[in-house]
Amino acid sequence: MILTIRNMVCDRCKRVVREELEKLGLTVSRVELGEVEIDPLPESVTLDTIRQTLQANGFDLIDDKKQSLVEHIKVLLINEIQHLKAERQPSENFSTFLERKLGYEYSYLSGLFSASEGHTLEKYIIALKLEKVKEWLRYDELTLSEIAWRLGYSSVQHLSTQFRQVTGQTPGQFRKAAQVTRQSLDTI
Repeated sequence: MILTIRNMVCDRCKRVVREELEKLGLTVSRVELGEVEIDPLPESVTLDTIRQTLQANGFDLIDDKKQSLVEHIKVLLINEIQHLKAERQPSENFSTFLERKLGYEYSYLSGLFSASEGHTLEKYIIALKLEKVKEWLRYDELTLSEIAWRLGYSSVQHLSTQFRQVTGQTPGQFRKAAQVTRQSLDTI
């Protein structure tokens, strides 16, 4: 049985979900971001029990196929942008990547995502990229040119302009600021 789970964004999320499901007496055979494969449910455990356990830990069980597809979009983008999984071809844009991975036209995926999340897929991609930029700026190990190149920006100027439009600061101002204003990936 495969469960689709919202708000799984990192390896710690995977560990917590596995541990919590195993505490319920479930046999977990595979855990990926947004998805868990378990053996059939024992009679003592219901989907409501699983949902309550997940919700107590900041996750949610998704029953709806469209919501499941939206969560799959998020997982693919988080893996590509935050975890740098590189499943996307070097010259492939995100719309083509999502079409290839999910088997739906981008216009359908984009409309579904916007209806579900209240903002566009493009804004979500930008938000994920900028959170990665903030992380790298805070570590101060990469130049802005290296960051722009790694995230696929056409230029440092494009990255800087987008960063300032969204955060109100230049990347340099952010790097020097004492206060960290990063956002949790599950709230984007």
